[in-house]
Amino acid sequence: MAAYLGYDVFIAEPIPQNVPDPVPNGDHYMWSPQSTTLIYGDHDAVLVDPPFTTEQARDVSTWVQASGKHLTHIFITHGHGDHWFTAGVLADQFGAEVVATPGTIDLMHRHVAMRQTVWDRLFPGQIPATKVTATPPEDHQILLEGHSLRVVEVGHSDTDDTTVLHVPDLALVVAGDVIYNGVHQYLAESAGGGLQQWLEAVGIVESLNPRSVVAGHKNKELDDAGPRTISETRDYLHNAEELLARHTTALEFFNAMIERYPDRLNPTALWMGATALCR
Repeated sequence: MAAYLGYDVFIAEPIPQNVPDPVPNGDHYMWSPQSTTLIYGDHDAVLVDPPFTTEQARDVSTWVQASGKHLTHIFITHGHGDHWFTAGVLADQFGAEVVATPGTIDLMHRHVAMRQTVWDRLFPGQIPATKVTATPPEDHQILLEGHSLRVVEVGHSDTDDTTVLHVPDLALVVAGDVIYNGVHQYLAESAGGGLQQWLEAVGIVESLNPRSVVAGHKNKELDDAGPRTISETRDYLHNAEELLARHTTALEFFNAMIERYPDRLNPTALWMGATALCR
């Protein structure tokens, strides 16, 4: 008989970017709140998408230690640096194995190469030394005390070669950036059909029939209800498609989306997408 299984989520609060100019609505440039998930049995646990700054890693380390569980694996859903830059630090501390698909590993290497020109410029002195140590999981799964945590490749979402972690015994999907929850979605890599590909990825998550979905970027005041988060992510993408067809400038598109989504967190993410898509 398989052991007990549960999950918990750590939310890293938004942090400022090193950008002097404000976003058009007057906000300072911020990084979105982000989720790190601990899936645990009676004794062991798997961590999904550790954050990216040294301070965040210390907080996650304290959180994992407080759980009393033995960390066996760290799984990375996709290659964006904010979802894995501290994986090596945490893996060394806890003796865990870092796992990711080959597509994610390729993108991880690209983000290491971008550190000096992008990440360290936006967050000077905040990111620890980074190296890629991930290996692909055997048979696209991680075993946790008799439970199968299934790695599902979904293709492009807010970046290429993204995956989700499906936990059938919890009716749970840890969705990385395929699903968002109350936070503006990062559309900057969605040119050339990317929005439609992202919609297809959302459909794959929906086909898993999850009761709960942990979004990679989440408003901590919201629950993890799967049908709601899936529907809201899909609606955001459809609205983005509609408004991109109607507005030719980044500012017009940004303002139109803010009008539709006044309560979503971090307009910075929306502005980054608007400036990339409206050129």
